Parts: sequence; C-alpha cells; structure tokens
Amino acid sequence: MAVAPIAVLGEVPAASGPHQPFVPHVVAWNLTRRCNLECAHCYIAAGPAAAAAGELPTADILRITDEILALNPAPMFILSGGEPLLRNDLAAIARHAAAGGATVVVGTNGTLLTAPKIAELRDAGVTGFAVSVESLDAGYHDRFRRGHGSLTATLAAVDRLAAARMDFVIQTTVTKGNRAELADLAAWAAERGAVSFNVYFLVSTGRGERMHGLPPEDNEAVLRELVDLHRRYLGRMLVRAKCQPAFMRLVYQEAPESPILNYQTRCPCGIQYCRIGPDGALTACPYLPVKAGDLTRQPFAEAWAGAPLFRELRQGVLGGKCGRCGYRSLCGGCRARAYAEEGDVLAADPACAYEPAGMEAVVRPAAAVTYGAVADRTLRWTAEAEARVARIPSFVRAVVIRRLETWATDHGHAEVTVDMLREVRRAMPIDFSQRLPFFAHDD
Repeated sequence: MAVAPIAVLGEVPAASGPHQPFVPHVVAWNLTRRCNLECAHCYIAAGPAAAAAGELPTADILRITDEILALNPAPMFILSGGEPLLRNDLAAIARHAAAGGATVVVGTNGTLLTAPKIAELRDAGVTGFAVSVESLDAGYHDRFRRGHGSLTATLAAVDRLAAARMDFVIQTTVTKGNRAELADLAAWAAERGAVSFNVYFLVSTGRGERMHGLPPEDNEAVLRELVDLHRRYLGRMLVRAKCQPAFMRLVYQEAPESPILNYQTRCPCGIQYCRIGPDGALTACPYLPVKAGDLTRQPFAEAWAGAPLFRELRQGVLGGKCGRCGYRSLCGGCRARAYAEEGDVLAADPACAYEPAGMEAVVRPAAAVTYGAVADRTLRWTAEAEARVARIPSFVRAVVIRRLETWATDHGHAEVTVDMLREVRRAMPIDFSQRLPFFAHDD
C-alpha cells in the first residue's frame, strides 16, 4: 500500500491542486461478520454466530463502489470478511468493481475455496487471493482458528490456486506459539508459488483484545528474521511485516536494495488506505475501530475528504518517541496499536523497541518514484501501451511507468510500446503481482 507524495505526519499539506495527495488507492472491505471459523485474534469478532442482518445490501455496495471509482478510477479492492465466500453476491460485487477499473483481490480463510469457486471469481475479475495459514502444524492452526480440519482444507485450497495459476498471498499472525516456524512457513509459501508471505503483528482489538502481542524486544528479533527472509526470497516472493512498520527501519538499514523502499511510509491508514465495515462504517484501517463516516448516510467522497479522524492522521503530529524518531517518515508506527493500547491514534507505537537519540533528523530513502505518486511520463507512449497502463492499480502505476521508461531508455528506445512488456516483466522484482492487468495478455 502506498503513501505518497508526502506522508510524514505533521508535514502533510492540505489536499489541493490537480493531484490530490490523499487518494483512496487501496480499500479493504469487510463484507460480512459471518464466518465458518472463529479465530482467536479476529479484529471484528466474526464467527458462526454472526448474522447477515445489518450487512450492506448488494445495491449499496455497488453504489459505494461507484463513488470510490469516481475519486480513483483504478484502486485496489480487498474483499474480505469474516469469510466473504459466505456472501452469495461476492462474484457480482467483484465483477462490478473490476468492470469499473478496480483491481480486485479476495481475503479468505480458504476452507470454502473450491475449484468451481476459484473459477467463478476469476471469471468475475478477481486477480488474486490472500489465504491465512497460522502454522503447518494442524493442531496449532486448528486451535487458533477454532475449526477442526481447517488446515487441511486451507492447504488444499492453496494447491487449487496454484493449479489455476492465480496469484495468492500467504498470511500469518505471529505469536509465541508459531514464531519459531516463520522460516519454515516462508519456505513452504515460496515452494507453493506465493507472491508474498505477510506476517501480521497482533493489534489488540475485536476478539484480539483478549490476546497480547510479543514484547518489543521479541518484535525486534522477529523483524530482523523477516528482513533476512525478505532478502533471501527477493525476486521470487516478497516477505513483509504487517501492522509493524518498524520493519521498514530494518529494511532501510539492512536491505537498501529492496524495492519496498519505494513506499514512503508503512502506515497509510486514512491517507491512501481505508476500510469499509459490513454495515457501511468507514474507518482508517481494519484494526482501528474509530468510525470516520457512515456510508449508508453520506457519500464516500464527503467522508473521505472531511472526516476529523482522517484529518488528524493526515496532519497531526506524532507523539512520544515516534515524533522524535528519524524513521518517522519511513515507518511512522502503527496508528491502530497506538489507539488500542494508548487510546490516541497519534501516540507512540508501544510495540516498537527502537529508542531515538533525541529529536532525530528525518531519514528519507533515495527512491526515485514512490508508490502512490503521480505517474508522469518522460517518453512517448503508444496508444495501446497507454491503454494497458490505465488498467493497473493506481498505487503502483508510477513505479511501473518509471521501470518501463528506464528499460526503454537503457535499450535505446524513445517510445514505450506493448512489445516491451514481456521483457520488462521478466526483470520485475516480485514487489507486487506479476500478473497485473497491465500484463494480463502477454502470456
């Protein structure tokens, strides 16, 4: 997820001019609280007891989708739950969003992901899936997700995704019970063909209020291991930390060649990322329950532009050690965890072990183009190439354009054409899907 052009809290200008700095590039959409599992850490306390009553009807979802597309014609939608496959209109929602220009992915526990369902969603325009695997030990995974046999069903779904040549991400929440298994999980995910292995750090919200994350010193040790894995698999599979943006500090220090330094910050919540709840509540992210708007009563654009919470996240000054830290632009701390544990979205992230030495100068990586930046051209583009680039998610478009133009210039071309795409694609690091719509017809 991208945050650009400027994403240092306290240094963000008011949105103005033809290129708004606050664009909804990525929208996480919890379509339901219904779920066939009852995971210990679930941030919306989803489960079998949840009812469909109160969920947004299909018509409202399609209306809100169109309102988002009016602000950004090429966002990424993450359709999740609960378990989104329990909604019988999931394919219709995906089809409408994809036809309007969105890149659509589905987050699922995988247990209901049959081959016919994969085909149905692929035909509806879904380009990828995120599947949760907490451990390769069935005892741990099934207890954590409170579903006997769930690991077996999920692993079968991963194999089906690989057979269907669908992009998929493996997601794991790190705890004391599985932290020793992260390297094995990463190896398994890479062997299965995952494009990314995402390790989440607990935010104590929803059902997860009963749980405690790792202490800061343990978090630091896990992050260093993830940076090692990140370097090991770079170019084959992306390894990332989620809800623990201190990862970026260590990437900057230990893996300066990493393409994820194209991100200006790791906490884009309310800036270029947001979440919609099953009832139409708009929040900054799935783990920050403070309501910024009610999309059953107001247009998306009104809530996105005017919510006091979003203004605070965009223009407020970080408190405590996060406000003094030299990595406040690159990291910025987890705002959801600050709220969950300190009651203040701008407080210091209590899970971070780093202690700044006074007021440190801001560290800024030397990335030529950042995710979410305005996609300027320096070369001529054929009409067909322009049509292709218009179909990729807005948050990666500028990075892809720069990559293509750099390749063209290095090879003596003054114009970017569709014929260049396959060669450039082979050289792309796997920092986002290799089967973006831009490249979809090059096989």
